[in-house]
Amino acid sequence: MTHSDIPPAADTVPSVPAAGAVIGLDIGGTKTRGVRFEGGAVVADESVGSSNVQNVSREVAALNLAELFARIGGGTVSRVYAGAGGIDTDADAEALTALIAPHVPGARITVVHDSRLLLAAGGASTGVAVIGGTGSAAWGRNSLGEEARAGGWGYLLGDEGSGYWLGREAVRHSLRRMNQGLEPDELTTALLASCGVDDPNKLIALFHSPDTGRRYWAERARLVVDAADAGHAASRELVDQAGRDLAGLAEQTVRQLRIDGPVILGSGLGMNVPRLQESFRAALAAAGITDVRILTQDPVFGVLQLVAEQG
Repeated sequence: MTHSDIPPAADTVPSVPAAGAVIGLDIGGTKTRGVRFEGGAVVADESVGSSNVQNVSREVAALNLAELFARIGGGTVSRVYAGAGGIDTDADAEALTALIAPHVPGARITVVHDSRLLLAAGGASTGVAVIGGTGSAAWGRNSLGEEARAGGWGYLLGDEGSGYWLGREAVRHSLRRMNQGLEPDELTTALLASCGVDDPNKLIALFHSPDTGRRYWAERARLVVDAADAGHAASRELVDQAGRDLAGLAEQTVRQLRIDGPVILGSGLGMNVPRLQESFRAALAAAGITDVRILTQDPVFGVLQLVAEQG
């Protein structure tokens, strides 16, 4: 059965193909990274705030893209290949395409789910890519061209194992201790200092405040990782659980596609937290999946392979 939960790439093709640069965009929940390639070489690499319309307003997304293209240049561009979180329908892809198009007149623009960038950056055309960043998701493809996906529902419905999940769990941990009449421990103390409050009870209002959001709490994931590295037992369990949750997404996708791998783990947490990587590998090994790789370059560098495959 051929099935894909990710829509076909939104692809705009100019009537007269242009010759020029290739621009790769990696659009996450917290930032947008743009890399300009000329002759296969990187000539510009810049980052701005998120331009994902599921995470910021259309106006903010447009401003951030304008700033990015001002830095990396528009001009003669033949291709733009953008990977973004939350690209779940054709309408999602088309909305982002419409924001990009004014900056690159005449260019062919392709918008896909960001997990596709990750798989290509891992040097694989088939396999499963797992995003462990601000959010979480798994996407894969087999040699028959069949696609499958797990997770990627956003922070209100899922995103287990993500930076946001870790930040939220740090708050929940602190509130549970407060309810039990326990003094703040190492994680809670670090969380209170980071948030600029002096009592765990104040975390409730802060968490629901319009002044904080997905990005704010995802950034607190580092506190959990640091506490785990320092030996804090509850933080260690949270990081281990994040690894197991991400492995669960990968296993589901592998089974749907009837493949053995590879499974490639990427994004901020996935690439930079050894304890999470160990938990991820162990959970997959227990499921009989051993071809597991950690991405060694940022997903945006998968763009050239995707453009070559696209033709």
